[in-house]
Amino acid sequence: MRMSPPALPRRAAAEFIGTASLVAVVVGSGIRADSLSQDTGVRLLANATASALGLGLLIALIGPLSGAHFNPVVTLSEWWSRRHDGKGRDVLAYIAAQLAGAVTGALLAEAMFGRAPGSWATEPRSALHLLLGEAVATAGLVLVVRGLRHIGRPGLAPVAVAAYIGAAIWFTSSGSFANPAATLGRSLSDSFTGIAPASVPAFAAAQLLGMLLGMGLAGVLYGTDEASGEPNPAGARRTG
Repeated sequence: MRMSPPALPRRAAAEFIGTASLVAVVVGSGIRADSLSQDTGVRLLANATASALGLGLLIALIGPLSGAHFNPVVTLSEWWSRRHDGKGRDVLAYIAAQLAGAVTGALLAEAMFGRAPGSWATEPRSALHLLLGEAVATAGLVLVVRGLRHIGRPGLAPVAVAAYIGAAIWFTSSGSFANPAATLGRSLSDSFTGIAPASVPAFAAAQLLGMLLGMGLAGVLYGTDEASGEPNPAGARRTG
């Protein structure tokens, strides 16, 4: 028997805790990598490995509670596919929890390593090729999330989403932030994973553009069920 989802406050709390934990993993592993090696490749490998493993575990643990979005672009793309359900309040609660969680996670990571919390990052990431990389990274993430649901395999999300992010950290020029909330949090850490506050708006815009691109690609690949707003898996037959 299918259980009803938890109440919105509990789901929002899950998004806060999950996003805070994810950003703490990303930022904390970047700080640790900085202290262990001056080789950029080694630091990137350490950060990508920790980020992918942490993300997969968090999705597995929190997915049954809130869907484990941890990311405003995931929340917005999921809301769009179910926009007729009238759950706009859920979107606002989720995004607020994600933004607060990201800031909390970054400050926690800084504190864990004995650094003064709240120091702004100084690494500029505003070059056009980085924004292109960020749009591509976000489009791929949205396509993976929506694609898993389209093919009826949402249970693969902990492995598939984590694997994609781990790969995208390497194959995109931006390092695959792919998350406006995490981008905000990372602006509070002047470390390997940091981003200067002045670069945050452009990164967020690229991520939103990538979200639209990912949704468009999902529509091209899988089609859309006009009656429900839900994608129609390829090969599925309409009835009625």
